[in-house]
Amino acid sequence: MPETQPTSLNARTFLAMGTVVSLSAAFPARPDGAAIASRRLDAAVRIIEADFATLEDRFSLFREDSEASALARGVLRLANASAETRAVYTDAIEWRRRTHGSFTPERPDGVLDLSGIVKARAIAEAGRSLVALGLTDWCLNAGGDVLVSGTPSPSDATPGGDAGRPWLAGVVDPDDRRTLLGAYPLAGAPGCVARRALATSGSAERGDHIWAVGGGSPEFVQVSVAAGDIETADVLATAIVAGGREMLDLATAQWDVDVLAVTNDGGLLATPGFRAPRAA
Repeated sequence: MPETQPTSLNARTFLAMGTVVSLSAAFPARPDGAAIASRRLDAAVRIIEADFATLEDRFSLFREDSEASALARGVLRLANASAETRAVYTDAIEWRRRTHGSFTPERPDGVLDLSGIVKARAIAEAGRSLVALGLTDWCLNAGGDVLVSGTPSPSDATPGGDAGRPWLAGVVDPDDRRTLLGAYPLAGAPGCVARRALATSGSAERGDHIWAVGGGSPEFVQVSVAAGDIETADVLATAIVAGGREMLDLATAQWDVDVLAVTNDGGLLATPGFRAPRAA
């Protein structure tokens, strides 16, 4: 295929887990390809919407009939829960160990709340579904947590897609949600090939829902983490909000990530990948 062919970019949205999920997919433009691309995207959305719904049905604390609600009410013991719930719990406990307690599946009131890890699992599962469907160039955004594959300009990419133009994931200014602090290149950018995911945690989007380790107010109002996979990005973003600078130092020392943290007084702390100037 000639590298100069233009690109067809299509997008769809749906509601899941209390937020808007958007899927954008890029296809090399062909004279008869628009209808085919549209049908492929519609089919993909039906499948990933089901991926999200399956996890939400089991883990939502807002649904009285969910397994998570039964655990929270104490009418179901964790030992008697489904294998999937126990697997997610085990994963969360391992993250608690690795983050020295900054990430934990238990709320201060003792309720087991696995929602801090379930959305990332839903995004990751949807990503695997898209790959299985043969889609190579896409951007999946669930309430600001982003996972991508390939490039938005596959017609310009070299074979394999990862060396093409990157997807740009915007980071919203927590003090003015109409503007962006910047944009981070995912997947396609040379030097950032391994970074396919970006997640943001803090109080700007959902209010205060992350508790600082040891009590008090979190040191950071918003933290964005770019990583190779969405679960690492999402968990570390939450852990850094909860654990402050100590957890920020631990994350940047032990994981291959980039971090952008907004302090309570409006200051910015950024690793080199976020410091490079880019158009937002």
